[in-house]
Amino acid sequence: MSARAASRLETLRFRQVYRYQPGKADWFAAGLPREGTEAHTPGVADMARRDVPTCRLEERVGAVHDRVREGSWDVCGVVNEQGVVLGLVRVEALGVDPDSPVEDVMQPAPVTFRPNLGLGEMPEYGTKQQIPRALVTTSDGVLVGLLWIEDVDGHQTHARS
Repeated sequence: MSARAASRLETLRFRQVYRYQPGKADWFAAGLPREGTEAHTPGVADMARRDVPTCRLEERVGAVHDRVREGSWDVCGVVNEQGVVLGLVRVEALGVDPDSPVEDVMQPAPVTFRPNLGLGEMPEYGTKQQIPRALVTTSDGVLVGLLWIEDVDGHQTHARS
């Protein structure tokens, strides 16, 4: 089970939660240094915006709304103490009672990509799935940043010129 799923089950008070231990593929998925022909191929982590705002499950919607708006963002990643992504909150969802917990308005299963996913694989997926953005996380589910699909499209167009 992924770190995100394990962490979420723990917040729901499940006691015996087991998670997968990393291997070689996880080294690459964590965005760690590589060698060989693919070592210099840009991945989604290279384009991810690392300053995406974050919040916790128990935070109140009002505080998160102010933080998201101050930075001109339209989303906020919901993470635990270790930085593992538990969900995503869109700014539209923050229009409820300001005293509501973030957990009540978050999207519990946001689209995520591993850092080593090549930029060349993104435009088709983004178009097909009609997603404007995706969180980039390590194989342990730790937030790396937020990837805007339009940034990848623009990079691909510029790279071909």
